[in-house]
Amino acid sequence: MKLLKSIFIRIVLLIVFIFSGCTDRFEEINTDPNRPTKVSTPGLFNGATKTIVGSATRGAFGSARMTLPWMQYSAQLNYTDEDRFLFRETVNLHLFNTYYIEALNFKSILDLNTNPATASEMTTYGNQANQIAAARIMLAYNFHKLVDAYGDIPYYSFGNDDPDFQALDINNPTPKFASQQKIYTDILKELKEAVESIDLNDVIFYENQDIIFRNAEKLKRFGNSLRLRIANRVKNTIPAAAIHIQEAIASGIMLSNADSVGVTFEDNMINPAPTYYSFFIDNRTDFTASKTFIDLLKGQIGPFSPDPRLQKIIAPIGTTKKNSLHKNYEETSDLTRYQGMPYGISSQLTTSQVSGVSLFSATIFRPDYTEYLMEYSEVAFLLSEINGWNQDYYQKGVQASMKKWGVPEDQITTYINGLPAANQKNVLTQKYIALFMQPYEAWAEYRRTGYPDILIKPGETGTLVNPVSGTLTYTFTPLVNLTEMPARLTYPVNLQDLNTVEYYHAAQNIGGDQLNTKLIWDTN
Repeated sequence: MKLLKSIFIRIVLLIVFIFSGCTDRFEEINTDPNRPTKVSTPGLFNGATKTIVGSATRGAFGSARMTLPWMQYSAQLNYTDEDRFLFRETVNLHLFNTYYIEALNFKSILDLNTNPATASEMTTYGNQANQIAAARIMLAYNFHKLVDAYGDIPYYSFGNDDPDFQALDINNPTPKFASQQKIYTDILKELKEAVESIDLNDVIFYENQDIIFRNAEKLKRFGNSLRLRIANRVKNTIPAAAIHIQEAIASGIMLSNADSVGVTFEDNMINPAPTYYSFFIDNRTDFTASKTFIDLLKGQIGPFSPDPRLQKIIAPIGTTKKNSLHKNYEETSDLTRYQGMPYGISSQLTTSQVSGVSLFSATIFRPDYTEYLMEYSEVAFLLSEINGWNQDYYQKGVQASMKKWGVPEDQITTYINGLPAANQKNVLTQKYIALFMQPYEAWAEYRRTGYPDILIKPGETGTLVNPVSGTLTYTFTPLVNLTEMPARLTYPVNLQDLNTVEYYHAAQNIGGDQLNTKLIWDTN
C-alpha cells in the first residue's frame, strides 16, 4: 500500500512539474501545426459541395439503400429491406443532418464576405460578389433537395427576413418549419437575385479553386438551369413559376455537356467516388442494376429499341468485380449477357439470383467518377416539355446523355433515328434513363409526373432471373403499408424530441408525417 501511495504521489508531482514548467510555451505546444486556424472560403465551398454529392447522398447508403432502388435503377444483392421501403433511420438522419451541416458552411461564406470585420480579407480568395452568388446558389440547391424530400422544413434565406425562416441560427435550436409554398417561392427568388449579381468579368475564386464551376459563366448557367428545373416542378402550384421559367431561359441556361455541373472525385484510395468507395474500399457487393432498368435498356419493356448505353453502364454476366473495375471484359451485342437483379424480392430469394446478374461497368466503378448535380441532358428534356414535348430538344437530350456515357457517334445516330415521336411518356422515360445515378431527382420527377410507368408497383408480380427450376414469379410486397412509391421521406425521429413543438406543427401542416403524404407539386 505504501508503495502504491508513493507511486501515486510521484505521478501527481510529475504532472504538476510538467505543466508548471511549460506554461510559457503552453499555447505553442497545444497548437496542431497541421490544422489551419482559419478556413478559406474556397475550402468551405469545395468541402460542402463534395460532401453533398459524396457518401451522404450517393453511394451505398445515401443512394443505393434509398432512392436508387426505389426508382428501380438498382436492386440489392443481399439485404432487400430498403428496396421494399423499410429504410434505415440512421441513413435518413445522416441525409437530413448533412444537408444542414453543409448549408452552414455555405452560410459561413456569406457571413465572411458580408461581415465588416472579415469582408476585406475575403477579397484575397476571389471576387466577393461571385463568392456570395455561388454560396446563395448552392444554398438554393441544398434546400431544394431538402424540401423535395421532406416537405416543410426549417429554412434559411440570405435575402428574405421572413420570420418563418429560422434555420441555421445557432442560437435557435428549435426553428420553425417553413411551408413548401414559401420555400419554393424564395428559392426561385434567391436564384434570380444570385444570378443577376454575378460579375461575369471576374472569377469566383482565384486560381479556379472551386471544384465544379471554375468560371462565372458556368455558375450563371447552372443557377438559371436550376431555377428552370424548380420552376417547372412547381408550375402548377406557384403562380410566379411561369415567369421564372421564361426569365431563366432568357438569362442563359446550359447549352451543352460542357455546362453540366458535377464533382469529379480523385483517382486514388483517399478521395474516390462514393460507389468506388463502397465496392472497393469497404469491400461491399450489395447492389447492382435492377432487372427493370436493364430490361428497359434492352428494349424488352417500354417504347424504345435496345439502347447502346446498356453496354456502357453494365458489364456482361460472369464479370467479376475486379475485372469490371479494370474493364477486363468485352462489350457484346448479345443482350442475354446482360441481366438485372429482380426488384423487390425478399432477402431469402437473393442467393438464388446473384450468380445470374450483371455488375456495374468500369464506367461506374471509376474512382474518379463524376457525380452530377445537374446535366445538360436534363435541361434539354425540360425544354422539350416546356415547348409542348418538342422533338428537337427530346433528341438533343438523348444525344447528350449518350455522349456523356461514351456511346460512339454512329450508334447515337442510329438510335436517335429510330426514336418514337416525342410525347409525355417518351420524353419523360428518356429523362429517367438520363437521370441514372441521380436518383433523388428521378424520384421527384416520378412523383410529379407518374413516369416512367414501367416500374413494378407494390402488389404487382415480377420474374426471377435464372430460377432454380422452371419459370417463377414473385410479388413485390413492401415491408411498410404502402401501395405506391413513397411520396416523401419521413422526418428523422429525433426531431420529435429535439424540436417537439415545431415538429408536430409541421406534421399537422403537411397532412401527417407519413411516407404517403404528398408534397404540394405531387398532383399526378
